[in-house]
Amino acid sequence: MKISNIDVFVLKTPLAEPFAFSQGWVHQRSATLVRVTTNNGLVGWGEAFTQGLEPPEIAAAAITYAFKPLVIGSNPLDTSVLWNKMYAHSRDYGRKGSVVSAMSAIDIALWDIAGQFYSQPIYQLLGGAQRHSVQPYATGFYRISGQNEASRLAQEACDHRDAGFRAMKVKLGFGLNDDIAVMHAISEALNDNTIELMVDTNHAYGRSEALQLGKALEAFNIRWYEEPVVPEDIDGYKELRAKLTIAIAGGENEHTAYGFNQLFNNAAVDIAQPDIGSCGGISAMRDIVAMANANGVQVNPHVWGAAVAQAASLQVIATLPVTHHSLFPTEPVLEYDRSTHPFRQQLVAEPWQMNNGRVDIPSGPGLGISINMDVVEQYSSAATS
Repeated sequence: MKISNIDVFVLKTPLAEPFAFSQGWVHQRSATLVRVTTNNGLVGWGEAFTQGLEPPEIAAAAITYAFKPLVIGSNPLDTSVLWNKMYAHSRDYGRKGSVVSAMSAIDIALWDIAGQFYSQPIYQLLGGAQRHSVQPYATGFYRISGQNEASRLAQEACDHRDAGFRAMKVKLGFGLNDDIAVMHAISEALNDNTIELMVDTNHAYGRSEALQLGKALEAFNIRWYEEPVVPEDIDGYKELRAKLTIAIAGGENEHTAYGFNQLFNNAAVDIAQPDIGSCGGISAMRDIVAMANANGVQVNPHVWGAAVAQAASLQVIATLPVTHHSLFPTEPVLEYDRSTHPFRQQLVAEPWQMNNGRVDIPSGPGLGISINMDVVEQYSSAATS
């Protein structure tokens, strides 16, 4: 079996109502998808994580011009061989960012093919499922005007609760006073200490402000404090972890086992959050998880992509071992983006839903999904073959 072709699809659609996180305004939803075809007819799908402000064409170009010529004609089952080949080839101009995201997309597609070839879900190829369903947490709380939206965000929290979510992640990073007002409004509106809250500032602050916010957050039921400082400031992560009682999380903007090795060696995070669409794909995620467990660090993947990345994340979440074993351990949770995104539900034939507070993990071969090509074509702004 050999890889006979790789197609790249750039999907984009404008948002009727732009929203903001701490780093800027998001005016469109986008995705970079890859379709890998073999000479015996198997087809695998992958996705490169497109950050909120990232043009999806960057990863698409890396796939088309850097990696496609490198892997065409190779055996798609050689996932480790091809991952290392791509990484070594791009080391001098890659290692981080969109280039590794491009690798991630191809790697996910190769694992999808492997699962179909062996008629097994990817989680089985990775050694089996620790769980067959996962609790989701609602991600949202984006701004539509900027500051002074505490009352609207409190109502959003109630909407998530009423939809069945028992955990939710609040976007902060809009100024300390505004952040604290938002947390008070949400806490008072929910009036339920059994609902877990996470917070994410998307590295809006330096160490001093991040520490001030962290001290204020200790009054709430916070599961983790995500990206408190910029990803380059590993010493800042370490300092905040030492000075706060809240678990420190990060890693959505880190890449490959090489990058996470620095986080773990510096004891910088309690919770690692690799994104499967940018950390290096399933192959890299497997290595990151092993390293995290050896260092006593929990892994809870970041998930903000379209349906393909979500499906791949579910396959990996199924396999995650409990980091700190006990009779009642802390289990990983699934990030469930509830903001407007047509590529989430429409892209797959059988979109997953929350049932009784859980999301089932697909058990079909590979990623366990079937892509709706009408949707791909509808939103494709550019496609290369």
